[in-house]
Amino acid sequence: MEITRHRFLFPQAPGRVAVKICGITRADEARAIVEAGADALGINFWPKSKRFIALEEALPWLHELAGTVPRVAVTVNADDDELRRLHESAVIDWIQLHGDETPDRVRSLTQQGLPVFKALGVRDRSSLKAAAAHDSPTLLLDAYAPNEYGGSGATMDWALGAAAVQEWPDRQIVLAGGLTPENVAEAIRQVRPAAVDVASGVEISPGRKSLELVRAFIEAARSL
Repeated sequence: MEITRHRFLFPQAPGRVAVKICGITRADEARAIVEAGADALGINFWPKSKRFIALEEALPWLHELAGTVPRVAVTVNADDDELRRLHESAVIDWIQLHGDETPDRVRSLTQQGLPVFKALGVRDRSSLKAAAAHDSPTLLLDAYAPNEYGGSGATMDWALGAAAVQEWPDRQIVLAGGLTPENVAEAIRQVRPAAVDVASGVEISPGRKSLELVRAFIEAARSL
């Protein structure tokens, strides 16, 4: 299957919530997760992450996954050279900006032709309002966790996610933060996002996924 570039990370499919499994570090797990029905894979290239993997190490299996599902590079405050290197590697379909990038920064990268979307930790209504300034058709909303930049396991306030979906009907909202096979169905009922994103909720340890939990998470997300 050839991936066609869209305005959004996920093709719009009314009534179907997409699933992104993030923080993958192993080739065998990546393949199995795609086979289990995931809609996107996240690979963390931030060196301080517990789920960090170097691009050079991931290159072989990312090449093998070309044309299956979007391969998303998770970055934190990366400079232009690093982002271009990821884009030009030919193994990355989208770049998730999970740092302190400003709206101007996101706009500049988009104008350069880089396939970026913004991820933000949302603490309250004021931080949700600030998120509106980002020119990012796909917007990932995560739990607010200072210095963590995602993957903390903290649960986001789902009421804020629901407000984002209602207030920004022209955006694709991806819900993250503390999701597990046990709570993802209820999170979807309350928020109605375009997609859900999970890392720690399906892990044995940071960077090691439980395929049993991955399958249970996907099944729960598709149960509505």
